[in-house]
Amino acid sequence: MRVKTLALLTCLGFAFPALAQTDTAALRDAALKDDIAWDITEGLTTEIGPRLAGTKAEARARAWAVKKLAALGFSNVRNEPFRMKTWVRGEETLEVLAPFPQPLRLTALGNSGATPAKGLEAEIVYFPTLAALQAAPDGSLKGKIAFVSHSMTRTQDGSQYGAFGAVRRSGPATASRKGAAAILIRSVGTDHHRNPHAGGTNFPEGVTAIPAAALSLPDAEQLERILERGQPVKVRLTLTPRQIGTTESGNVIAEVPGSDPAAGLVVVACHLDSWDLGTGAFDDGAGCGIVAAAAKRIMDAGRPRRTIRVLWAGAEEVGVFGGKAYFEAHKGEKHALAAESDFGADRIWRVDFKLPESARPLGDRLAAALVPLGISRGQQRASGGADVSDLIASGVAGIDLQQDGTRYFDLHHTPDDTLDKIDPAQLRQNVAAWTAMLAEVANAPEEIGPAQ
Repeated sequence: MRVKTLALLTCLGFAFPALAQTDTAALRDAALKDDIAWDITEGLTTEIGPRLAGTKAEARARAWAVKKLAALGFSNVRNEPFRMKTWVRGEETLEVLAPFPQPLRLTALGNSGATPAKGLEAEIVYFPTLAALQAAPDGSLKGKIAFVSHSMTRTQDGSQYGAFGAVRRSGPATASRKGAAAILIRSVGTDHHRNPHAGGTNFPEGVTAIPAAALSLPDAEQLERILERGQPVKVRLTLTPRQIGTTESGNVIAEVPGSDPAAGLVVVACHLDSWDLGTGAFDDGAGCGIVAAAAKRIMDAGRPRRTIRVLWAGAEEVGVFGGKAYFEAHKGEKHALAAESDFGADRIWRVDFKLPESARPLGDRLAAALVPLGISRGQQRASGGADVSDLIASGVAGIDLQQDGTRYFDLHHTPDDTLDKIDPAQLRQNVAAWTAMLAEVANAPEEIGPAQ
């Protein structure tokens, strides 16, 4: 193939033109029959399962990943460890004691405090929004359990998560400052199964970590209906998570060596850890399968100009610790471009760019190559996924291959995040798009310098 010819000419010191659209098209179309991404996702979710950051399960996942990426033929495969404070789940139950006794389904939020072993009995105080909780007088919730709802709906781009995710991220700390004994939230999701959505929260220094949990959407609506009867609602909440101290996490890295070190690195990322309710297929086993499968296809076609670095980051879910560790360890290296797959496995529908003016032709070529896959060029500036966000913020160029998120928050952080939810045809479309992107970016003759 022409990719091999380009690599040979580069080694001999010859300049070369951009990868021809016909060659990119051939690589792209061949990827529509890819089985590597499925094999990786199936293997990771079957042989490892849930991979909560900092736990023995995540450590097994790193060992599995190193072995898998080496077997696929990547170079410089290694684990880059880092240390982190680790939280683990315990018992979690909620029972309405009065006026209508019944159990409700919930799960503790990451970093939640604990109730007494026998549970906490208290009255519910209802807030329809996070803003309503924020407006409550200081001290008004002493001895009470706050319950905060919201109205998140489905969108293709997942944009409501930014707004409504604040209920989970900062709601517990707000309730603690108001004196609450605990907080319940409506899960940040869009399904209507009795599956609560996990996810991390944060208690800043000086703020007491109170018990914090998310109700499944049907159970949150049930609690709202009970409250609408106008009688005091008393519950028994039992949450027994614990902090187990500092443990090891790590980033798994593999490379496709390029022929021109001065051209910079192309980083393609995902995160290896997952929440512990499902098996982390959508979030983010599929992402790891997608980026590795695409990188392997470029590797098998011949040596690219730029080195492709595959980053399977650790501990993303609990604080993007892997992405931060990667940036600190490698920020002195020349990164040409960074991109991440971390929004499920449904089809890519839009591409966004953050490129310097010098690389505008590259963006034009890639946009044209993606059209046959049903992917349109967006008008937003690429921001990268969580694990490459520090790179992008530092001025590294980026490309966002935007996946359809219509059903993503049905599955996100739930027990339903399992392999059977992945559509193999849509997974292959992702691999085809990423293959086309890497074919163009890794071999582009243009300088891909800082993009402010």
